[in-house]
Amino acid sequence: MSLPTRYRADSPGAAIAVRGARAGRRLRAALSRAWRAVADTVRPAGWLLAGVAVAGIGLGMPFGWREFVVAGLLAAALLAMSLFFLSGARAYEVALELDGDHVVAGGRIEGRITVRGAGRAVTLPARIDVPVGDGLVDVTVPLLRAGRVYEASFSVPAHRRGVVEVGPAHAVRGDPLGILAREARWDHVHEVYVHPRTTPLLSTNAGLLRDLEGRSSAAITDDDISFHALREYQPGDEQRQIHWKSTARSGQLMVRQYEETRRSSMLVVLALGADEYGADDEFELAVSAAASLGIRGLRDGRDLHVVVSGDVPAFARRSVRSIRSLPALTARTLLDALTAVERDDAINPMTDVAALAAESTSDVSVAFLVCGSTQTARTVQAAALAFPPQVAVVAVVCNPEAEPRLRRLGPISVVSIGLIDDLRQVLSRGAQS
Repeated sequence: MSLPTRYRADSPGAAIAVRGARAGRRLRAALSRAWRAVADTVRPAGWLLAGVAVAGIGLGMPFGWREFVVAGLLAAALLAMSLFFLSGARAYEVALELDGDHVVAGGRIEGRITVRGAGRAVTLPARIDVPVGDGLVDVTVPLLRAGRVYEASFSVPAHRRGVVEVGPAHAVRGDPLGILAREARWDHVHEVYVHPRTTPLLSTNAGLLRDLEGRSSAAITDDDISFHALREYQPGDEQRQIHWKSTARSGQLMVRQYEETRRSSMLVVLALGADEYGADDEFELAVSAAASLGIRGLRDGRDLHVVVSGDVPAFARRSVRSIRSLPALTARTLLDALTAVERDDAINPMTDVAALAAESTSDVSVAFLVCGSTQTARTVQAAALAFPPQVAVVAVVCNPEAEPRLRRLGPISVVSIGLIDDLRQVLSRGAQS
């Protein structure tokens, strides 16, 4: 609600000054909007024609230079005719559809753009641009009558892992000479997750690691699968746990006791340091290996923890350790999270990440350390020492130029791979040896 402005009767000049200032602000705002509209519409060729029109008519008329006048009139005529092509830039309803929202690196996903004539009259041909990641898809829309629909297909290439944004679509209406052009933009954006390549692995119950069923702890419980002993019945005990043979023999109700069996946990530590990999290909291979191991662990029913370094400034690396746990409840959430990881300088090294992960994650039975070729045997051993002796530690060293092999480094299993499919072969060989 606007309130009235009161002026003193003895100050008529103040009222005029205030009204003038307000009118000036409104005029400046209107001129600014008009200038932005003109600047967004006129292309370089249009500015050139405008200059020719002004100079030709402005100089030719006073001095009687007919050639200048003709050139100026022709330029003005071209500008006037170009205005005809600007109508109907927003006379469309545009919808973008994709066949899915995720794809494996190296594949592609199909998309469709549907354009409907929303105006009352015939809409002239136009071009609709659809940004696809760093590229652009051009769709030429023909002449459309009101209510008619035009549909075109396009592909979203997924050359490398990451998140690809598709959209927003925007229509470009302009003359064939590129003098004037007007754009209309639709806000909807699709995100396509380009997942890392993975390879199916043998069950961790059948390979190097055979503790899927969990291990018994020292805690005693009244209901589990690992039998421990018998004790006398106490009020509140479940009748199904009564051991009737012992009860008949002793004359007292006896119930079973069990050792608590804990589900085994699997930890995957992915190194993110820029200096922990020799090249980008090594890092992409490491991400694929971490994804393959994580998916196998989830399918085997393990409690999965996938850990990377948090962001740490270079000046604070010696005093600050930070880790970040990736969502790993399902294979899809894990793959989505791995699409966004990138190697960086502002992180903790793998040894610090492994140490902090070992402290913060309980009941780990197996830990995978995934790194690049620049990590030495001493670095791998230092990272593995962060885990208790009962934890099986496997280092996965990714080097596209290395031969796939499995070797022992003390209590640590070191797997070297050059391709993602090597991971399956090496682990299978380890299962047979």
